[in-house]
Amino acid sequence: MNPVTAHDARRRRRLATEIKDSLRELSNQLALLNHQVGAHLDLKDVDLDCLELITRHGPLSPSEIARRAGLHPATMTGILDRLQKGGWVARERNPEATDRRAVTVHALRERSAEVFKLYAGMNSKMDNLLADYSAADLELLSDFLQRTTTAGQAATTTLAEA
Repeated sequence: MNPVTAHDARRRRRLATEIKDSLRELSNQLALLNHQVGAHLDLKDVDLDCLELITRHGPLSPSEIARRAGLHPATMTGILDRLQKGGWVARERNPEATDRRAVTVHALRERSAEVFKLYAGMNSKMDNLLADYSAADLELLSDFLQRTTTAGQAATTTLAEA
């Protein structure tokens, strides 16, 4: 291996390590932000996480929410009870299901403004940060984040099944 190639390999390893370290730091910082948002809304961290899943991907069955969150169905029942009692979600019978007990869960839109308001500071900071990037840069960042999310989902599934 010539010196330039060895140098490039070391640089790539260093940069890859910096990216992984930055992602861990970002994960920690977002967890802290989410914890603060949850505290303002009187929601447990896991409740806020499940509400986000329901808001983004719902309506979902309780078992689908549990699967996506990596939680036991009995745990999900307690979370959904708290979210429903707090006026965050509604459970409705699924008319298409063969089992008459089947329900779907959907987020109640009238409460979403409360959540958006608490994330407004972060959203504003992100808008300012992203304004410095070109469209090509944003495409690259979007692709990287989507692929990182997919890798995280695969790792989560693997751990949940172990």
